Amino acid sequence: MAASPTPQPITYFNRYTGRLEQEAIYGESYLRWTYETQAGRLALALAARRVWFSRWYGWRMNRRASRDKVLPFIEQYQVDPEEFAQPPETFGNFNEFFYRKLRPEARPIDPDPAAIVFPADGRQLVLPDISEADGLWVKGQQMDLARLLGDADLARRYSRGSLLISRLCPTDYHRFHFPVGGTARAARPIAGSLSSVSPVALRRRLAILWENKRQLTEIQCGSLGTVLLIEVGAACVGGIWQTYTPGAVEKGAEKGYFSFGGSMTMVLFPPATVRFADDLLEHSAAGREVYARMGDRAGLVDG
Repeated sequence: MAASPTPQPITYFNRYTGRLEQEAIYGESYLRWTYETQAGRLALALAARRVWFSRWYGWRMNRRASRDKVLPFIEQYQVDPEEFAQPPETFGNFNEFFYRKLRPEARPIDPDPAAIVFPADGRQLVLPDISEADGLWVKGQQMDLARLLGDADLARRYSRGSLLISRLCPTDYHRFHFPVGGTARAARPIAGSLSSVSPVALRRRLAILWENKRQLTEIQCGSLGTVLLIEVGAACVGGIWQTYTPGAVEKGAEKGYFSFGGSMTMVLFPPATVRFADDLLEHSAAGREVYARMGDRAGLVDG
């Protein structure tokens, strides 16, 4: 029997260190078994994509016993507790730690009125023109915008739009924020299943993005026009929770949070309205994500 191929490490560019780094994937052995073996893919079809599985796992992370996982997790993944709004010993369960708030000074918001900021901590990827993309994470995987947005007419309007994807790992800060200011409508839920959005999964099947449950919000933003924000649920995520009130919103203001699990936000801009930062353009063109934090500059309004 042929030996299994050696798993390829997931690398990204860290904007703050200026180096390529290897991602420490939470539950990596399980994810690779699930998405890279026949038995694992069968188990995925039978259980892990089902909403009940994630609800059950989310319930476990809400139990008081789960608080014993907090301090070991902080130590293993080198999460900085100095950023927390409250001491880690005060969390009643793992989920409270997972969707923790941070001190405001831990995530300053770029003050330039022309700046667009990252809506979430995580590994960032951009497509300046969706119609010219020849793949995401892996060459040949194409975005099905109509299915992602749940609206064919809306997809046609943004078919040459610009896309910013923020992929959150379980180790990241899991509240998401507004990348621009403006007038936000109520979030619209789009039904779906719940698969992992880890790079191990996405490199095998991009359709996860438009098959998973998600929520879409439209923001009317001056010269930018209407910006679309999408939160994508994932395996073991107990929910997508909106904390904002529809109406006027400020850039960098909290929009909501994810319960336990990896997850993702996507921001879709109208065609020819933004210019992404040079490091995002360079590394995204090579199929590589950039680690950056919420509030930092993702680009500028173009024009």
